[in-house]
Amino acid sequence: MTSSSKQNFKATINHKQPDRVVVDFGSSPVTGIHAVIVEKLRDYYGLEKRPVKIIEPYQMLGELDNDLIREMGIDVIGLGGENNMFGIPNKDWKLHKTFWGQEVLFPGEFNYTFNSNGDILIHPEGDTSVAPSAMMPKTGYFFDALDRQGPIDDSTLKVEDNLEEFSRVTERDLKYWEEQVKSVENSGKGVLANLGGTALGDIALVPAVQLKNPKGIRGVTEWYISTLMREDFVREIYDRETDIAVENLRDLSKVIGNRIDVVYICGADMGTQNSTFCSPETFKRVWVPYYKKVNDWIHENTGWKTFKHSCGAIEPLMDLFIEAGFDIINPVQINAERMDAVELKKKYGDRIIFWGGGVDTQGVFAFGTPQQVKEQVKRQCSILNENGGFVFNTVHNIQANVPFGNVIAMLEALKEL
Repeated sequence: MTSSSKQNFKATINHKQPDRVVVDFGSSPVTGIHAVIVEKLRDYYGLEKRPVKIIEPYQMLGELDNDLIREMGIDVIGLGGENNMFGIPNKDWKLHKTFWGQEVLFPGEFNYTFNSNGDILIHPEGDTSVAPSAMMPKTGYFFDALDRQGPIDDSTLKVEDNLEEFSRVTERDLKYWEEQVKSVENSGKGVLANLGGTALGDIALVPAVQLKNPKGIRGVTEWYISTLMREDFVREIYDRETDIAVENLRDLSKVIGNRIDVVYICGADMGTQNSTFCSPETFKRVWVPYYKKVNDWIHENTGWKTFKHSCGAIEPLMDLFIEAGFDIINPVQINAERMDAVELKKKYGDRIIFWGGGVDTQGVFAFGTPQQVKEQVKRQCSILNENGGFVFNTVHNIQANVPFGNVIAMLEALKEL
């Protein structure tokens, strides 16, 4: 008898051989699919024609409905917060026509304006009376955060300014999450929850595009400088933030219980194409104690696995991710320096789960032939799925301009395994 999605998922995240490769598309903001491709997939499978819901507008990721999840053979579903990255509730959907001509659904309070060049400007909480926090160029397919960094006076810097978005959960939050987990507990799928409030220095979040008047260090360049020049300040932010996170997790775990399998912790990228952003010594000093505080609490009090996203050439940090208590690493950027799947599996495969690395989005997936895509998918799965500890996904989200034939080739290869 073939095991269910849930059984196979449980097996692989516990380093046991699943009956087949476990597949994720769309469970998190780093394993999603751009709305353009979601619509094409619905057409390809002959599903009901309807506008795609944009559940994560920053990257224009589309919602995968149950019918598409079934057709694609997806084993994992995701749960996200009540509000999107711009602080706008994901409800009361309204029609919007994109620059590329696709009709999609935006949340009802997703209000925007245009600049003189015709680019779309999005405003925190949808409030057009305040300055915009992100822009989608009229030739683009997603939003970029706008730099709202004010002058910095080190003598007046306050840790509290960089903690404005890290608040205690409310009764409303607890009720929301209780309803969310109840809605999927009989889905027969693995469940990943992005509870929020646990990311340390994630560059996508540092600008705080949901805040109307963010204070503190909010510029991307300034934040990177601060990790070197204001290390004590950054460490105090992380210490205070993770104290709040643990209290929130304590409250959330009471209503969620073990009805989720994985919790998304952080998406801070620690690597470039060829190296890490910092030395292992710096990472161990500045990040590991605070990641460990959160991960240890989760492991001591729940059955959840913890998920860390980091692009780039991060092999020199792998032992430290494991020391910090992470169970899962994503996206396994196989074309980066020292990120060969064979070596990674051999060295770390019994200690961490590889979630991603199934096909190279910067190389074969974007520029190769469908046959080359098939061959790479099958090779990666044969390497990474041995003895479990692997969830198939591309290296980061599937982008709008990927040749659709290559998307289908990837899915066909998974079904041929």
